[in-house]
Amino acid sequence: MKLPTSTEWVLHCAASLAQLQPGETASAAQLAAYYDLPAPYLAKQLQALTRAGILAATTGPRGGFRLARAAKDVTLLQIVEAVDGAVAPYECREIRQQGRGALSAAECQETCPLARTMAEAHMAWRASLAAVSLGDILGELPSGAPARTRRILMG
Repeated sequence: MKLPTSTEWVLHCAASLAQLQPGETASAAQLAAYYDLPAPYLAKQLQALTRAGILAATTGPRGGFRLARAAKDVTLLQIVEAVDGAVAPYECREIRQQGRGALSAAECQETCPLARTMAEAHMAWRASLAAVSLGDILGELPSGAPARTRRILMG
């Protein structure tokens, strides 16, 4: 499965926002500079996370983004689906019933084994991302990472 580059951006930005102290925010421009990303496009991606209820946005000179709920309550699947949607990446078009090698309708009563296997793989992928929260990711960061992130973003 190949996801857009912007998925990596929002995952890292959400993890960075999870490292902030309560009440702190970071703007799209700050996050873009932190990761050397195009700010206008990143802002659109962050707005998608806001619409999904993952981030909260504030306006004004000290405005920016923060997590809308505790890091332990935000899964990687929620982040990915907020920007990429929940559509399965594989769609079986029943080509086994086409062309010179076509199987009969009677031979295709059961779900295509390739479609079934791809659906199972997609569900396993979703389950694995749903089982990991931003809180879990924070627990795996080097001990000095949150302070460094706050210093750079807030500095």
